[in-house]
Amino acid sequence: MTIIVFGVAGAGKTVVGKRVAQQLGWTFYDADDFHSPENVEKMRQGIPLTDDDRWPWLDRLRQLILESQSSAGPIVLACSALKQDYRQRLSAGRDVRFVYLKADPELIAARLRDRSEHFMNPDLLASQFDALEEPAGHETVIVVDAADTLDAIAQQVQAAITA
Repeated sequence: MTIIVFGVAGAGKTVVGKRVAQQLGWTFYDADDFHSPENVEKMRQGIPLTDDDRWPWLDRLRQLILESQSSAGPIVLACSALKQDYRQRLSAGRDVRFVYLKADPELIAARLRDRSEHFMNPDLLASQFDALEEPAGHETVIVVDAADTLDAIAQQVQAAITA
């Protein structure tokens, strides 16, 4: 199984993903580590990525998922996966569960102002929300409030996965 924790930048994907992976004893990956240097530079400069920028990145992530499900074991992946097409491409018909960290723009803006170690330019926040396609009724997604505590979110994710 693969769990993909998704949402806009600053929603807490990495922190939540690491906690869930630790509690389950699974391997954690951060999708940011799979971006091309060109994508990272664009984001650092405040230039939103296009779908053409994202497809090769999503394909690398899909390959990671396929490899982990065939031999490496279960993983948790923190990934923006903002659009339904992206989530569909990542799931590839495999046993993939999505966890959406739903957050309002004010919370995310405050978090991004306090974050200095990440390459994502806070000026890209509006483009993140513009690109975001919240899960539709046909998508099976665990929706959690990104404003909850880390422990509460991790408990909700574990309860939903083991149910």
